[in-house]
Amino acid sequence: MNARTLLAAAALAVAALAGTGCAVVRGQETAGAYVDDAATTTAVKAKFVEDKTVDAGAIRVETLNGTVQLSGFAKSNAEKAQAEYLARNTKGVRSVRNAIIVRP
Repeated sequence: MNARTLLAAAALAVAALAGTGCAVVRGQETAGAYVDDAATTTAVKAKFVEDKTVDAGAIRVETLNGTVQLSGFAKSNAEKAQAEYLARNTKGVRSVRNAIIVRP
């Protein structure tokens, strides 16, 4: 009985993974594009962490088809501009939409 339950749970897990494993976000054509966007997001976030003038924890980064969307809060216009500059100069970025709000 126990082995049977374990086997059923394993089969259910495999079916769930198979059904969602290749899913991509709406608007993306391939799983490869999804992986590229994830790598771009990670690269932009890494640049934010390295740059001490940008609060990486306060700025959200999302990428879709090479377009980076920045949102969140900055302490100054200089921080907002630096975040956009870092994002624009990251490999894989086609364009940047800067929706960061300056809040002292």
